[in-house]
Amino acid sequence: MKPIYLLLSLTALLLTGCGSNADNGYAVGILEWDRIEVAAQVAEPVIAWEAQEGSLVTAGQLLLRLDDSHLQARANTAEAARAQAAARLAELERGTRPERIAQAQAQLTGSEQTLQFQQRELTRLNALLERKLTAPDQVDAARNAVNTARATRDSARATLDELQHGATIEERDQARQALAAAEAEAQAAQLDLGYAKITAPVAGRLDELPFKVGERPTVGSVVAVILAGSHPYARVYVPEAVRVQIHPGSTASVNIDGIDSAFTGTVRKVAADASFTPYYALTEHDRGRLSFVAEVDIDAGDRVLPAGVPVQVQFELAATHE
Repeated sequence: MKPIYLLLSLTALLLTGCGSNADNGYAVGILEWDRIEVAAQVAEPVIAWEAQEGSLVTAGQLLLRLDDSHLQARANTAEAARAQAAARLAELERGTRPERIAQAQAQLTGSEQTLQFQQRELTRLNALLERKLTAPDQVDAARNAVNTARATRDSARATLDELQHGATIEERDQARQALAAAEAEAQAAQLDLGYAKITAPVAGRLDELPFKVGERPTVGSVVAVILAGSHPYARVYVPEAVRVQIHPGSTASVNIDGIDSAFTGTVRKVAADASFTPYYALTEHDRGRLSFVAEVDIDAGDRVLPAGVPVQVQFELAATHE
C-alpha cells in the first residue's frame, strides 16, 4: 500500500473512533539529515565558490574563498612588528656594541677637557678680579661655564656607565613581554587570514552556499550548510500515551511519501521534555495533546533520501519500562 493511501486509511480509522495515534504507536514527522552550518569568522566579500551545491564533499575540502587582501596586510604588519620586537630583545641581550662604547668614551674625554679649560679660565679671572683688572660679570660667566661643563661631563660619564653595564633586568623583561605580545598578535593575524578559506568541517553533501560571489557575509553568518551523517533520520512527535513504551534502541517501520516500500528504523533518542505537538503532526482529535520529539535512524542502504519529505513511523511498542 502506498504511503499516501496508508495515511488516508489511518486518518479514516481515527475519525471513526476505531483507534488513535496513541493506541497504535503511529507518529508522523519529517525526514532529516544532520545539518552542519559553517559560520563566517571574518567579514570579507566572497570571491569564489570552490564547490557546487548538491555535491559530496570531504572533511577539510575547500568550499569557498573570501577576499583576504586586508587580512594579508594585517598579517604582514603583525609579522614586521614581531621581527622588530625580536631584534630589540636580541640587542639588549647581546649588550652594547664596542663602537658605541668607544664613542661614549670619546665624548667623556672631550667633556672632561672642556671642564678643565673652564676651571682654569675661572681661576685666571678670579685672580684678575682680585687685582681689579676684570669685571665681576666676566667671573660670573666663567663660573656658569664651569657648571655647564661639569654637567656635560657628568652626563657623558653616566652614558658611558650605562653602555658598559648593558640593559637592566627590567628592560630585558619588558623586551621579552613586548616580543610575546607581538608574537600573539602575529598568530591572531594568521588565524584570521586562514578564516578567508571556508572548508568543510565534516564529510557530507553540500546543501547550500547562501552567499554569492561579491556578497559580504557578516561575522557569524552561515556561509555553508552541509548535510552530514551516514544515513538520514526521521524527526517525529511521539504521543504522550505511548512515550513510556518507546526508548533508544526501539525498532520501527518507516514509510516515506513517494516510496512504496517501508524502511526499518531504530530510535536514536527521545526528548526528555514534552512539548506541544505542531499542528501538522496531529489530527484534529489529537492537536491539544503533548508529545515528545523522537529521532529515528533509517536503514536506507545505498539509497539517497532527500531531507524535508514527510514520513510516517509505526513503532514496535515495548513493555512499559524505560
